[in-house]
Amino acid sequence: MSIWTTVNHLDYTLRHVDVGPWHTRVLDVGTGPALILMHGTGGHLEAFTHNLEALSREYRVIAYDFPGHGYTTFTDHDLEIAEYVAHLKELMSALGVEKAHLCGESLGGWVALKFAATHPDLVDRLVLNTPGGTMATPEVMHRIRTLSQAAADNPTPEAVRTRLEWLMADPATVTDELVEVRRGVYSQPGFADSMRHILCLQDPEIRARNLVSDEDFAAIEAPAIVIWTSDDPSGPAGAGLQMAEAIPQGEFQLIEGAGHWPQWEQHATYNKTMLEFLARNSGSTP
Repeated sequence: MSIWTTVNHLDYTLRHVDVGPWHTRVLDVGTGPALILMHGTGGHLEAFTHNLEALSREYRVIAYDFPGHGYTTFTDHDLEIAEYVAHLKELMSALGVEKAHLCGESLGGWVALKFAATHPDLVDRLVLNTPGGTMATPEVMHRIRTLSQAAADNPTPEAVRTRLEWLMADPATVTDELVEVRRGVYSQPGFADSMRHILCLQDPEIRARNLVSDEDFAAIEAPAIVIWTSDDPSGPAGAGLQMAEAIPQGEFQLIEGAGHWPQWEQHATYNKTMLEFLARNSGSTP
């Protein structure tokens, strides 16, 4: 499936919204309750293009590039979780969103967890897609840091493809188009330095002070689903199950045949799982 041919028939807007110092790239499509999609480390909003059509039938779907990522303003300092949380709060205000469902993949799930713990009144439901925030595995952190920085420093097709294939259960799902989209991001002047600051969360000391705590989990009032996969390179499915059990209204779902991007590799199953969860917890039927 091509990225943009899956959404070009939709009535979406793609623009930049100023949020403090961040000139934030935002895609907005659909009407209804707000549903905000947040990508992972070194990522960009195109990670969710296979989901926009299905989700926007029922929701106002908002996908955006994190500070320092994609085509949002680059960062000249290390970005820790509190800054992503503060940015999201200001972005919601700028977009006129009083309360939203949050869907976060990897780093996006980590931000969603911390945001829900800090601002429970602003969160309706949580969809946590192979989320970060509880594990600090040295081998995984080293792999993320090495592959990501190498791709940003020298964004050849081969380096970018290697970074993307690490995410997937099936390397064949990394299309030439996806590689070129990410190469476009990584080839921007100054992005390599921004990547160094993005990757601060792969430093053990910095990561430790940002991890989701038991108190954070206890403070989450929203119903939540933790989606893990059969082939996630960041950690075993048991980590996702433990996270679901720590959230007062948490549940767990395993998706087979996917790595760190189930929303991409198994998008039909992912969309169905997400829509059914949101409907079950809101009283509406998608």
